[in-house]
Formats: sequence, C-alpha cells, structure tokens
Amino acid sequence: MTHALIVVDVQNDFCPGGALAVPGGDEVVAPINAMMDEFDTVILTQDWHPAGHSSFASEHDSKNPFDMTDMHYGPQVLWPDHCVQGTEGASFHPDLKTHADLVIRKGFRPGIDSYSAFFENDQKTPTGLEGYLKSRGITKLTLVGLATDFCVHFSAVDAARLGFDVTVRLDACRAIDLDGSLAAAEAAMRDAGVALI
Repeated sequence: MTHALIVVDVQNDFCPGGALAVPGGDEVVAPINAMMDEFDTVILTQDWHPAGHSSFASEHDSKNPFDMTDMHYGPQVLWPDHCVQGTEGASFHPDLKTHADLVIRKGFRPGIDSYSAFFENDQKTPTGLEGYLKSRGITKLTLVGLATDFCVHFSAVDAARLGFDVTVRLDACRAIDLDGSLAAAEAAMRDAGVALI
C-alpha cells in the first residue's frame, strides 16, 4: 500500500464550457479512469472556493481575470469566479470515477488561494494530505489532472520537497499555459526531482 494516484482538480469548471476551462481538460478523464486500478490508493483533490473568494478578479476593483495582484502571502493570479462551493462547476467531471480513498478540498479559506494539494499558497498552512499519506505508509505518488502548470505543478513540487517519490504523468494532464507558465512549471518540477513521463 505504498503507491498513491493523486487526481488533481478534474472538475467541471476546468473542463470545456467551464468558468476557467483548461484547453482539452476533459481529455484527461479516460486515461485517469483507466489507470486508477494500478494504484493502492486513489486521492482526489477538489478546488472548493467560497463565493467572493479573494483570488477572484471580480473581488478587485479595476482588475481583470489573469491580472496579478499582491496578497499578504505574495503574488497571486486573479481568476474568473470558479469552483464555488456546492455549484455544478465545482463538481467532479461526470465521467470521472470517484471511488477514491480520500477527497482533499482546497481553496476554501476566503483570504488565501491554494494550488497545492499539500499547502495553501502561503506555503505554511497544511491541507493534511502529508499526514494522511505518511500515516498510511505511502511513499510514492503519481500525479495527474488539471492544470499541469498550476495545481499539478505546485502539488508535485511540494510532494518532492516533503520527501515523496513523485511522478507526473503528462499524458493525463492539461495546462492553461499562461505567458509561458507550462515551460516554467515543467522546469521547476524537474529541478525539484519530479519525474515527468
């Protein structure tokens, strides 16, 4: 029971037609479903924002989606309103198998965004995933999902920093690629010791 699949944010708002659609986001569903049985443990992450979240551009005067702003914890991309708690957009893609061992919800604190499955964007506030994995004796992680250059990237780098053996399956990820963010994310993951296959 040492190898976990972490399925990052395969939710309606990140798929075509969603509020923050990742190009080809729905293309990850079939390959992720096909690989689930290869792993001892399956964990799903779910972006779970309250309405009016501080990372939404709509909460900032004269700011547009994808503008940058400074938060108390550092630079933050401002997003379209997305994955609001209890909405259809926040639900998992309807074709995704959801028989997971654990669902980690993130981004639910109004004043701080959370890309990583392990920490909020202040890099200090934990989600509890590290403790869950270590208490289960899980040492190897494979990450898939959305988006490669944000939530997958930050989750993978944090996992490697915490001492896990981390692989990202790029065939089961899709990226936003905002101003070169995909190339930067791939370089950062490699530098952290993450295997990209």
